[in-house]
Amino acid sequence: MINLSELRVFVTAAEELNFSRAAQRLHLSQSAVSQNIQSIERAYAVELFMRHGRSVQLSETGQAILPIAREMLNSARVLEDALVNAKGEVSGEITIGCATTSGRYFIPNLLASFQTRYTHVRTRVTLTERQSVISGILDQSLSLGMVGRKVEHRDIENQPLFEDRVIMIVPSSHPWANRTDVKPQDVLEQPFISRENSSGTYQVLFDRLREHGIDPDNLNVVTELGDAEAVEMAVEKGIGITFISEVMAARSLALGRVKKISVEGFNLTQQIYLVRRKSPTFTRAEATFWDFVQKNRDQLAAELLYNLADITPG
Repeated sequence: MINLSELRVFVTAAEELNFSRAAQRLHLSQSAVSQNIQSIERAYAVELFMRHGRSVQLSETGQAILPIAREMLNSARVLEDALVNAKGEVSGEITIGCATTSGRYFIPNLLASFQTRYTHVRTRVTLTERQSVISGILDQSLSLGMVGRKVEHRDIENQPLFEDRVIMIVPSSHPWANRTDVKPQDVLEQPFISRENSSGTYQVLFDRLREHGIDPDNLNVVTELGDAEAVEMAVEKGIGITFISEVMAARSLALGRVKKISVEGFNLTQQIYLVRRKSPTFTRAEATFWDFVQKNRDQLAAELLYNLADITPG
């Protein structure tokens, strides 16, 4: 009979499609990963992976059993959780994928508040892109995700966390630095620093530009960067202007490296969500964390805004 440790090795190898990376995740040697896979293949006379030198791909059989293997591991996890928590103590591990920059500022305060009450719960946070969060939620390699736009998927439920304002910032030496506001059309005249279109912040921005009859394709984009920190640094260096999360810009605003300029008719906000896979069974730690956020999100959001006000002038 196949054992859970072999299944765990198979699932990890299937997710990585690389035995070396799977070994690193599992804290095993690469040969141990290969031996576990080969043990299953020999026992059932099947091929789980197609090997091409150092690269591997799931075979048809491997693709067929992967979702079943994940369900078995999840059931075992829930069973183990019930046994561990039989005495009424909440413990276990929660894995969170974060795909929003402002969420990175929210998470430390959230985890500090949660783990003060539930000291036996371990949390592991991965900073990644939105699609990786969605995939991780669906294949159960992640317990929860934090995203900048609501996920429209029948197998995922969303819980609002907090609202983040989207503001325009310019270099401190910019001609607009002493102005309080500009018109939307004025933005088209300025060198603009953009992020990739998958950014939640820029989806909000582009929607508002269209409402004002402005085609986002007409922005004078001088550079496109995939990371919000890089965008902010580019503004600091005087390369151009941008729209960015107010949470993200708080430190640079406080240090006077950039200036916030209002745009007439633009009151942009971005809702940040906590997401999870719809399921009849969650570990006690996962259920407790979800409920904790529901009950405390207003207070946590207020604390985040208080901290921003404390370091941001004006």
